[in-house]
Amino acid sequence: MKQKPRIYYSESQKAMMWDRWKQGDSLQMIAQMFDRNHSSVQRILAESGGIRPAQRKRSRFALSLIEREEISRCLVAGKSLREIARRLQRAPSTISREIQRNGGQSLYRAAQADLSAWDRARRPKLCKLAKRGMLTHIVSSKLQLQWSPEQIAGWLKQFFEGDKEYQVSHETIYRSLYIQARGALKKELLEHLRRSRTMRRSRHYTQKTENHGRIVGAISISERPASAEDRAVPGHWEGDLLCGSHNSQIATLVERQTRYVMLVKVAGKDTETVVSALIDNARRLPRELYKSLTWDRGSEMAGHKRFTLATDIKVFFCDPQNPWQRGSNENTNGILRQYFPKGLDLSGYSQEKLDEVARLLNERPRKTLHYYTPAQRFAQCVAATN
Repeated sequence: MKQKPRIYYSESQKAMMWDRWKQGDSLQMIAQMFDRNHSSVQRILAESGGIRPAQRKRSRFALSLIEREEISRCLVAGKSLREIARRLQRAPSTISREIQRNGGQSLYRAAQADLSAWDRARRPKLCKLAKRGMLTHIVSSKLQLQWSPEQIAGWLKQFFEGDKEYQVSHETIYRSLYIQARGALKKELLEHLRRSRTMRRSRHYTQKTENHGRIVGAISISERPASAEDRAVPGHWEGDLLCGSHNSQIATLVERQTRYVMLVKVAGKDTETVVSALIDNARRLPRELYKSLTWDRGSEMAGHKRFTLATDIKVFFCDPQNPWQRGSNENTNGILRQYFPKGLDLSGYSQEKLDEVARLLNERPRKTLHYYTPAQRFAQCVAATN
């Protein structure tokens, strides 16, 4: 088979790649636009860890090419530095430094000086984490505890309230991990993120297909009570299956208001097994704290009517290809991959072990709860029902 010649992408083609990547397209879908393999596109995007590089632009304080051409003409005409500075309305020291760093008065050339200035501006700037070792140590230690960058940033803001030197945004943490040129956080810390990828992926990415989920008698999420939609009251849950190897899986449940997590051991993916396990789990909670369940359109919930009949809890289903409609559960499943990586056989985990993992998640501070923990908020709800 004849190998395709290597392609050198133009800036406009790279911009198109980044646009499609942000929209959630896969590497293969983007590569098909150029009749290439996905590795060809991955090479471009991976250079900056899947994070689109900021468009370069000149500082408004920097000398322009037109100003440098005027400097060159004045030097040829024998004008003094102060005369040149007066013409350009610049400080004499600015003109002096410009000439000295570009060969002196006899060798100064405007075009070459402008190109050199553009190249010098490319040098990497140290980010806040690279400049503050103690802050880097704190962030690294929290990442190793499986805290997300958002949780770390929120905790720092609370713990070091009023001290900006020990506060950093979650975006800075992500960029320091994915863009190793920043020289702050080690690449090995990526494995502690919820999704241990080498490139950052768009929030719009999904692997769901149009044929996903044909449930008989499914009640649409659009019919879910308003109190569930705005998280005004506790007791409305979101659920899904987290799958492992050898056809193993566990059911994951998240309460919408408190983000409290429950994990349920299931022996199989068939609807009979899954629904029976969910019925047993539902009976562990007070009726006031289990009013509805929102599920993905997987076939494991084809027996949703039996679940409702046994528990008096209605099941609502997301629209096809809209996993964000049960975003709390999607987010939780991402966190759980830190404990149950893809390809792991989940059948060997006991319910006690699953409860232990759920406890670890429920004791993490959450940004959406103003950095209280789900366990604290759920305990308040339980106390209110007694």
